Amino acid sequence: MTDFAIRPEDLQDTLAAALGDRVSRITIALGEVTLHVSAAQYLGVMQILRDAKGCKFEQLIDLAGVDYSTYREVGTDGPRFGVTVHLLSVSLNQRVRVKVLCPEDDLPRVDSVNDLWNSANWYEREAFDLYGIVFEGHNDLRRILTDYGFIGHPFRKDFPLSGHVEMRYDVERRRVVYEPVSIEPREVTPRIIREENYGGLN
Repeated sequence: MTDFAIRPEDLQDTLAAALGDRVSRITIALGEVTLHVSAAQYLGVMQILRDAKGCKFEQLIDLAGVDYSTYREVGTDGPRFGVTVHLLSVSLNQRVRVKVLCPEDDLPRVDSVNDLWNSANWYEREAFDLYGIVFEGHNDLRRILTDYGFIGHPFRKDFPLSGHVEMRYDVERRRVVYEPVSIEPREVTPRIIREENYGGLN
């Protein structure tokens, strides 16, 4: 293991040489290197990042789904869903972030990297559960945080805050029952207190 972290610019050059035109772009921000990859190149790029001599990213330390739908409000257009992955090379003391966009909004899909790093297993299941992103090739893609009968994907930005159904235990039936949501949707606006001498202040 090296005693020092590689400079971001040096890592950028190493990744550019190893990956060539398989990546859309490589950026540096706040001292961190980010690879932007198309869904078609994603699995091949991840294989190289794990195995190539100057890369050796042995560990996948995080994987998360992203809903970019509100980015259109600030003038950024493109696919709605994406996946962001953080990789770590312990042997070379370097990190990289990989971003991939799902080409279809109606059925967001990217390849699974679970066969490359088994730590991706629960992360991919979580992104499937919360965002509805399908990881093709995952051998056990099912919900991990929500109930088996849950409707929808709660981290999507258009998912209602109160959900679609509510559940409770029914003592008479001796089981959990699902019912329509009984909470009225409302917007909570913080009240600002402007009383004289509030808190003993003049």
